[in-house]
Amino acid sequence: MSKSQRPTCSAGRYTITAALPYTNGPVHIGHLAGVYVPADIYARYLRNTGNDVIYICGSDEHGVPITITAKKEGVSPQDIVDKYHAIIKKSFHDFGISFDNYSRTSAEIHHKTASEFFKKLYNEGKFIEESNEQLYDEEANQFLADRFVVGTCPKCGNEESYGDQCEKCGTSHNATDLINPKSAITGNVPTTKITKHWYLPLDKYQKWLREWIVEGHKNDWKANVLGQVKSWLDDGLKPRAVTRDLDWGIPVPVEGADGKVLYVWFDAPIGYISSTKEWAAREGKDWEPYWKDENTKLIHFIGKDNIVFHCIIFPAMLKAEGSYILPENVPANEFLNLEGNKISTSKNWAVWLHEYLIDFPNQQDVLRYALTANAPETKDNDFTWKDFQARNNNELVAIFGNFINRVVVLTNKYYEGIVPEPNEFTDVDNEVLEQLQKFPSIIANSIERYRFREASQELLNLARLGNKYLADEEPWKVIKENPERVKTVLYIALQISTALSIVCEPFLPFTSTKLKQILRLTQNDNTNVTLSAVEMSLKWNDVSEQTELMSPNHQIGQAELLFSKIEDEEIQAQLDKLEATKQANEAENKTVEPQKETIQFDDFTKLDIRVGTIIEAVKVPKTKKLLQLKVDVGLDVRTIVSGIAESFKPEDIIGQKVTVLINLAPRVLKGIESQGMILMTNTTDGKLAFIEPENDSVANGEQVS
Repeated sequence: MSKSQRPTCSAGRYTITAALPYTNGPVHIGHLAGVYVPADIYARYLRNTGNDVIYICGSDEHGVPITITAKKEGVSPQDIVDKYHAIIKKSFHDFGISFDNYSRTSAEIHHKTASEFFKKLYNEGKFIEESNEQLYDEEANQFLADRFVVGTCPKCGNEESYGDQCEKCGTSHNATDLINPKSAITGNVPTTKITKHWYLPLDKYQKWLREWIVEGHKNDWKANVLGQVKSWLDDGLKPRAVTRDLDWGIPVPVEGADGKVLYVWFDAPIGYISSTKEWAAREGKDWEPYWKDENTKLIHFIGKDNIVFHCIIFPAMLKAEGSYILPENVPANEFLNLEGNKISTSKNWAVWLHEYLIDFPNQQDVLRYALTANAPETKDNDFTWKDFQARNNNELVAIFGNFINRVVVLTNKYYEGIVPEPNEFTDVDNEVLEQLQKFPSIIANSIERYRFREASQELLNLARLGNKYLADEEPWKVIKENPERVKTVLYIALQISTALSIVCEPFLPFTSTKLKQILRLTQNDNTNVTLSAVEMSLKWNDVSEQTELMSPNHQIGQAELLFSKIEDEEIQAQLDKLEATKQANEAENKTVEPQKETIQFDDFTKLDIRVGTIIEAVKVPKTKKLLQLKVDVGLDVRTIVSGIAESFKPEDIIGQKVTVLINLAPRVLKGIESQGMILMTNTTDGKLAFIEPENDSVANGEQVS
């Protein structure tokens, strides 16, 4: 095997972290696409290539949004985090996210770890202690930290900026920087009050950060990461508070800090360390090499909204502490949108993982694949249900699943499921086997450069190789005149199938398990087959290094569909669900017009409103909105021109009961004299609706009074 065929990853120690999800709601496809699936692919691949890997995460359970949610629901913050921690942890498990440990920042080990980290920096004089004015809500009797205050962003003018960061422009600021601030608790205009806090002087680390990241990693870190870091450094770093006046969080462990907790941005990244300690204690291992050995590679998987925390603030904390390694890379992704709109938890514009599995049971890998193939690696991308359907039907079903199904069906049909002994290989056979051995290196190269979209398509290219080989060799035809040739063809096809079961595992873990069971490469309690040690221990590098992955006379199982076609009706149901959400949001946000100027009763009595019936309706030529109607109003039949053509077809409103203002002065529209006005209103989704009598027996000409 040539050097170029070998995967580029050499065995080593890796600490992989995924951004701690915030426990004020479930996780959705944006989280999965941006952070957890890419990190999982990377971790699974590294394990498969013989590396020492820990994949660490946990729930982020402190901070103001938790307390706000608790206040709204009338429960304690602990109730909120307990609820969503359970939902989030189960969702990750259900989707095969292979964390070595999933902890939570409310755990005792985290409180202890974060407190000790703070105290070390405090004792070594790494903080600045300052007393200054902060916003205070007199009615609520508390300081307004972070999300407890809303106002106008001083940079972009967004009127709904939070006290710590503007979500529109991404600028970080202090609550006192806001223009026209208001308390999110009472709505009152806050006052200011003196309070004492501790600050991490980020400005002292500015020169070092620029040398370490902007210059030191300019060739191996993503452009979006380097760009955001450079922007912050160019603006000039300032000291950042590490404590907050709040009653939910980790108490500041020094004297004179009553009523203060560690700022959530300070304690949350330490959650990676405490989660590692929790794992090590459970597994009987030493945690320190994974965080303090210079031979360990630390990789942070995050979304772009966390770049500043993981590339500036957390590294500055680790540098200040002095004994920890720094990240080898921070491959942050951009955002995933949903059907053209930004995913929003508050507006329920999302695909929630726990709900997806109700609608698409046992199809975790379909979503994992669709999100990977469309991952927002270099720019914001859009998830659409139609693309999801196409990825499944046209790629997983038609290419991957089709190849495996044909191989297994033919092997059972011709050889009762026993791998045939091959005959002499042709040039075509040798070329296919040579290409097969290159795929692990090709896929690995993409994974190690954090190009997971590219890697997923190379995986599919391996299945395409198998499909093309079968299509070219046509064993279903050749079996009649040259059965010995078919033995070789299916033997090689089974080698490709075995390779697919191995290299698809990082991307499609459930499919890998199912395929290995079909091929009987893993022990299945439902069979009495005894597997050899070789068959049960095939790894990534074996595909390139072994000349034979599945030996002759091995017994495979019966064919099962790896993937099922997703029908149009299933996709329409998801689109209907989103449309219902959109309408509900529009109804909730719809502004009611204020009351008009007060009139006297005599003004109202001047209006002559009658019940009528539309008896004729035609479109007004050369217009989009106008219909010419004949309306029986009891007194007579009159012509009325109405701007409702975009909402109603003429033939659909014949016989429609209406209410008509009949004493409105006539008006000529497009050469037609209109003798009245039909009264209309809008539904919650913005469509026109007739105002009509509830009782059909109300006669034309009856007055509305």
